[in-house]
Amino acid sequence: MELLKLCESDYRFMCVIWDHEPLTSRSLVEHCAELLGWKKSTTYTTLKKLCTKGLARNEDTIVSSCIPKEQVQAFASRHFVDHTFGGSLPQFLTSFFDGKAISGQEALELKKLIDQHRR
Repeated sequence: MELLKLCESDYRFMCVIWDHEPLTSRSLVEHCAELLGWKKSTTYTTLKKLCTKGLARNEDTIVSSCIPKEQVQAFASRHFVDHTFGGSLPQFLTSFFDGKAISGQEALELKKLIDQHRR
């Protein structure tokens, strides 16, 4: 679903919405100025674009998301693994863990996730 593919700036913008929704468009402008260094016009242009794509809504100056953050993250993660590692989760994990130690608790959490998703 190409709709879920966001460039870095659109993703950061959506994070502002996800972290503060529902919020007024004025509040969105203030948050974007503070967190992203954006001008009012940039915020409204991006909001209009993402509303057109169906990712956000602006009804009566109240802004909210139309899609959960986790759904966008899941799509981006799968796309990255597919594109960069030919869809191989083991190759991705090998690269990710290269030279990095994980705690026993993290290892247990990963094992639990693997067990839950085993076919």
